[in-house]
This record gives sequence, C-alpha cells and structure tokens, in this order.
Amino acid sequence: MADSDLASLSSRLAVLATMHQKETVIAPLFAQHLGITVTVPAGFDSDRFGTFTRDIDRMGNQLEAARAKAKAVLEMTGEQVAIASEGAFFPDPMLPWMACGRELVLLIDQGLEIEIVGEAVSPETNFSHKTVDSVDAALQFAETAKFPSHGLVVMPSQNCTDSGPIHHGLICKGIVVQDELIEIVTAMLAHSPTQTVHLETDMRAMHNPTRMGAIAQATQDLITKIQQRCPQCGCPGFSETERQPGLPCSLCGLPTQLTKAAIHRCQQCGYVKTVPFPDGVQTADPGQCWNCNP
Repeated sequence: MADSDLASLSSRLAVLATMHQKETVIAPLFAQHLGITVTVPAGFDSDRFGTFTRDIDRMGNQLEAARAKAKAVLEMTGEQVAIASEGAFFPDPMLPWMACGRELVLLIDQGLEIEIVGEAVSPETNFSHKTVDSVDAALQFAETAKFPSHGLVVMPSQNCTDSGPIHHGLICKGIVVQDELIEIVTAMLAHSPTQTVHLETDMRAMHNPTRMGAIAQATQDLITKIQQRCPQCGCPGFSETERQPGLPCSLCGLPTQLTKAAIHRCQQCGYVKTVPFPDGVQTADPGQCWNCNP
C-alpha cells in the first residue's frame, strides 16, 4: 500500500491553507469520510493571494490561486498533503441579474503527485454591493444582505472600482454589529467628497455562513472524487476530466453540442475510461439541435 494512499490510511495529516476558519466545515468532513486529520498552521496569510475587496489582486484564476495557496502551505510546513479553497462570484449564466457563486476545494498530495479538485456552483449567495448616501440606506442594504449573521464591508465610494485596487487603510471589514455599522457609515459620509459610501457583503468564510455552506458542498464533492479509485492502479481521484459532445438529436439524429460521453482519466497511470451518456439521457431535445432549431 502506498504511503500516500489517502482513502485507506487513517493516520494521514493534511494542512489547510486558510486564515478564515474554513477548517470548521472542511476538517469534520475529512475526518468523518476519510479518517484524515486537517490542521491549520499558525501564521499562514492566505490574503496575500488575493482579497474579495480588491486591495490585493488575486493570483491568477480561481484554480491557480488555490494551487498557489496549497503549494505555499506545503512549503511552509514541510507536509505532504495540502488543501486550499478559493471562491468566485459572477452573474448567473441563466439569470444575469442574479449572483452565482463557485467554490473550489483543492487537494494536493506530493507523495502521489496528484491534484484533485472539488467544486460547488450555486445561486445561493448574498453577494452584493451598493453605494449609499445615508445611514438609512445603509441599514436597508444590510437587511437584504442577511446582516448581522453575515458581515459587511464599508469603504469610501471614490476609492471603489470593480477591479481595484482600493486604498488599503480605508476598508472596514467584518462588521457584524449594527451600532458599529452606523458609526462607520456616519464617519465616512462626513468625510466623503461625494457624500456617499460603498457597502458590500463580506465574502470571507468566517463572516459568511452561506458561503461556508457552499465550501462544505465543494469539500464533499472533493471527498467523493478522492474515494473514486482508478480500476487499473487504485490511485484516488479517478474522476471526470473531459466531456465529449455529440449527443444525437431525437428528431433528426444529427449530433448536437450536448454531452455524449464523459472521459475519466487516472493522474498516475494514465488509464482512461469512457462513460457514455453521463447525464442519463441518450438523445437531445430538437430545440438544442442546430439542424432542427437553427
């Protein structure tokens, strides 16, 4: 049995690259389903890889940022297994006026030289922002943002852009008490040249229970993939890596862009398995066919 066999050894230790209390949902799931102990090293600064408030730009795309965190915590601790999480928020593809969240939870095992990613995508998020000109307007926004169970961020509106950067010293994060919110908004309004301030939801996990739930979902997806073994060599993480289009139209029979097969590939031995009709349907609706519905 390999020393890095995640699914079989209950004595494994994984280090989690976080400073935002994500271990509260990740660690119990790893212990329960895999027998793996998850620890958080003291002094690890995950904010240096990017912040939601845009004062520090994210390092690469979502997966690249998670990977950078995981490699950094491995280097810091000298351990073999690391976990890192990264979230992103964007307009829902089907309902662009609504926000959608995507959580990735990544595991790297240096012994096996594998990388496994769990994912959760959901419209269940309070992600939002608003520029206000009064305390009353701030309190109204707070109510829609699930405050005070979910934290808020306040900053001067003239320093806020969609892509940043924002002046470091003027961002007030982690506001979870109404009196504190009123005090900060009042002070910033008094010093604002435009008599406005910018509010947004605090998307850090420890101040956002809704996001923490999505991280738990992505962690469960990761665990499911870890438990999937390569039929040839037994390596963990034998999961879908590619989707092939070509599902035939139920009316004309021509191939469509919908998925006909999923490809599962082992990261260690390279074994490939093709799974036909992974979504449980064998023909496409004519409305999805370029020939029947050009």
